Amino acid sequence: MKSVVGTAGWSLPANQKPMFPSEGTHLQRYAQVFNGVEINSSFYRDHQATTYAKWAASTPDDFLFSVKLSRHFTIDTRLRETERIEGVLGAISALGKKWGVLLVQLPPSLTFEAGTAAKFFGEVREHYRGALALEPRHPSWVSSPALKLIESYDITKVEADPESCPGGANPRSSWRYVRWHGSPEIYKSRYSEVQIQQLANDLRLMEKPAWIIFDNTTFGYALENASELKALLQDTSLSRVSAPKKNPALGRAFKTPFF
Repeated sequence: MKSVVGTAGWSLPANQKPMFPSEGTHLQRYAQVFNGVEINSSFYRDHQATTYAKWAASTPDDFLFSVKLSRHFTIDTRLRETERIEGVLGAISALGKKWGVLLVQLPPSLTFEAGTAAKFFGEVREHYRGALALEPRHPSWVSSPALKLIESYDITKVEADPESCPGGANPRSSWRYVRWHGSPEIYKSRYSEVQIQQLANDLRLMEKPAWIIFDNTTFGYALENASELKALLQDTSLSRVSAPKKNPALGRAFKTPFF
């Protein structure tokens, strides 16, 4: 797995369009700048296999998609329905080699229940053996039994900002998934240059590939922050740095580097 820097969705606000080529669909233009994207619309409605195939065909060969699993499974049925999972995953598989990650985001009210979680993720793994990321938002999901179950299904816990479940990163995972939603105001706040530099510093210490997704999309700041991070990571004149200390401006402490 390669490292990916991108955003949640590929909408291009008018004030951000100069960052991208002028020709093509929003996705085609986005994919000329970033090497991956997180599909969030799949959380709200199921897409046909033909739609996923069209998206795959309209992007470069090395472009990757992360797909957010439908809220039907996580919110509506709270991981208790598995009958539809084969069909949903089958449609997503039309992305082919461009399917990079399946993302499962849980509601804050969903507590960890070992039997329910084991049945659900066992069914997912029956039909999907690729990279699987989980963003829990109830503290029970970082209990010892929950983390053991997550590890047993080869699931990577999302590193979120703001972080609802701190201290739950699974160090045995071979990769990381980082989602920055905006802080202090979720989805709306722009991350500062200092914060992006600190993230870049953390990434330069990495020994694992990663997905880094900016979800502060309301005012287009996700595109700006992703572009800033990409530029910093591509600047080979910057040397590797020591692990940074806690930044009080962020919603969590970097006790260990991301990667």
